[in-house]
Amino acid sequence: MTAASPSAESAPLWTPGPERIASARITAFQAWAAEHHGAPADGGYAALHRWSVDELPAFWQAVAEWFDVRFATPPTQVLADRSMPGAQWFPGATLNYAEHALRAAGDPARAGTPALLHVDETHDPVPVTWAELRRQVGSLAAELRALGVRPGDRISGYLPNIPEAVVALLATAAVGGVWTSCAPDFGARSVLDRFQQVEPVVLFTVDGYRYGGKEHDRRDTVAELRSELPTLRAVVHIPLLGTPAPEGTLEWSALTSSDTEPVFEQVPFDHPLWVLYSSGTTGLPKAIVQSQGGILLEHLKQIGLHCDLGPEDRFFWYTSTGWMMWNFLVSGLLTGTTVVLYDGSPGYPDTAAQWRIAERTRATLYGTSAAYVMACKKAEVHPGRDFDLSAVKCVATTGSPLPPDGFRWLHDAFAEGAMDLWIASVSGGTDVCSCFAGAVPTLPVHIGELQAACLGTDLQSWDPSGKPLTGEVGELIVTNPMPSMPIRFWNDPDGSRYRDSYFEMFPGAWRHGDWITITDHGSVIIHGRSDSTLNRQGVRMGSADIYEAVERLPEIKESLVIGLEEPNGGYWMPLFVHLAPGATLDDALRDRIKSTIRAELSPRHVPDEVIEVPGIPHTLTGKRIEVPVKRLLQGTPLEKAVNPGSVDNLDLLRFYAELARTRRA
Repeated sequence: MTAASPSAESAPLWTPGPERIASARITAFQAWAAEHHGAPADGGYAALHRWSVDELPAFWQAVAEWFDVRFATPPTQVLADRSMPGAQWFPGATLNYAEHALRAAGDPARAGTPALLHVDETHDPVPVTWAELRRQVGSLAAELRALGVRPGDRISGYLPNIPEAVVALLATAAVGGVWTSCAPDFGARSVLDRFQQVEPVVLFTVDGYRYGGKEHDRRDTVAELRSELPTLRAVVHIPLLGTPAPEGTLEWSALTSSDTEPVFEQVPFDHPLWVLYSSGTTGLPKAIVQSQGGILLEHLKQIGLHCDLGPEDRFFWYTSTGWMMWNFLVSGLLTGTTVVLYDGSPGYPDTAAQWRIAERTRATLYGTSAAYVMACKKAEVHPGRDFDLSAVKCVATTGSPLPPDGFRWLHDAFAEGAMDLWIASVSGGTDVCSCFAGAVPTLPVHIGELQAACLGTDLQSWDPSGKPLTGEVGELIVTNPMPSMPIRFWNDPDGSRYRDSYFEMFPGAWRHGDWITITDHGSVIIHGRSDSTLNRQGVRMGSADIYEAVERLPEIKESLVIGLEEPNGGYWMPLFVHLAPGATLDDALRDRIKSTIRAELSPRHVPDEVIEVPGIPHTLTGKRIEVPVKRLLQGTPLEKAVNPGSVDNLDLLRFYAELARTRRA
């Protein structure tokens, strides 16, 4: 499989200036690690990265010391067992994630400054100071203990991206509980598929939420959750829409009103912090357990070094509590950074909404989806011209690969305002709640490429035999353990589901399920999921390359390509297109789609058919659903092809199921 790099240009799109490199925290870290832990003083990021994977214990010890991680009980060593799965990090150590997240509150100069900026669809930021955040966490943690919550108990949140959700997470971590959350746009079945697995003892809920200028009442859904979660000892009501607390529930205000100093349970390094869920398009979602210590160190590294965030910064990422990026965003508190929480539609009242929020909050790092960037391009939004984004140092994207046109558009849009923009396309996963590759403030940015593999991550591209590749497309492989890798899956006592998910193809090495290319200059290109690979005439190709080419056309809102092996030995590759308003799929547009793919990719990429569809189905976290659609087209019944609770619009999948039935008839 040859690499069709979208970045033919050899010159970088952006190069950091000497001042930015000198002031970057990763530059100071490298100099300090060279003095204290034997890291290379010269050679820049490439040398530092090589040391970080060759000398894994020394690197993570350096991270712990650089960020002043406070162990109540010191570890006996850094890495007792480096096998995957089952790596043992910092054995003997005890600590608390929430204690580190609230450390800035202990600085008298910081206590009265914002820890959180909450923004709703009015786009007016409301601050929560460090002192107030610490007070509320202390009050709620004491109340949780009074309710009988003990270390290891699960606490669940059916909550939007509001300060109460952050307080509940931190109070849970403070008492040694295990946090898990879903966004309130999830239906009851989707939530129960997740929460029933972990059997929570407390449920935090809202009565509804606001989205797109409308109020959405969720009281009936909350009632269903209460009835279907028999392990609950308490339900906490947050009246976002102003309704009274239902009978038998506790009021949020009553639990957070006291002035109580937080008490932080000192737990083992590998004590569970939270449970995240895979998209789970078939079967129940995987319930992924990550540890207090592992997340603490991984997020300090990622946010403090790769994102270059510290006390003077403001961190805004558009996300919901149902996506791992929310957990990552909250960890901005670990570096003393002000975290921006936006609760609302990404495009209300207009497509430019997120840029307006970045302006009003003075965000220094603004994170969003590649899809939003491309929507702004199509809508001809001018963020650099129309908004004061002078505080923004970096725009980061994730969720799907940022197409080359997205890089160009962002660069040019900020150039309109004479601003020097660092664009960071990043890629990781819920599975590690972090990035494998992405932001490096001291490296150049090439169009269509992630800057480099992250520190402490031995990222490789492998062929089917396990041979490392450079400049060719292969499987995304991580050959060394990361502290935030799951400590286990919930209800997977023998670890078989965990092993099968990542280690079945290459035992001892993490196979993530993405196609990547590692270039000769160390950058990374993501080509899409390897489990939905297109294989035409023996040539494998990633679906992301086709989407990038097709969705440049103004008539195409979104697309989905499927490769289908047929019983007669044939191969059918349809391209489904969701058209922009006013567009018509006539022969002229079909020909233009095919000629675009032929010219920009190859004749082998040209689909057999171009079919108009009412929409493209996604997981609840916004990823295109390819494998279940392929199964439907192969004749798998809908109820076996997909977990209905994992899909944003089940009716769309019924369309594909009917299409498959018609085609077979």
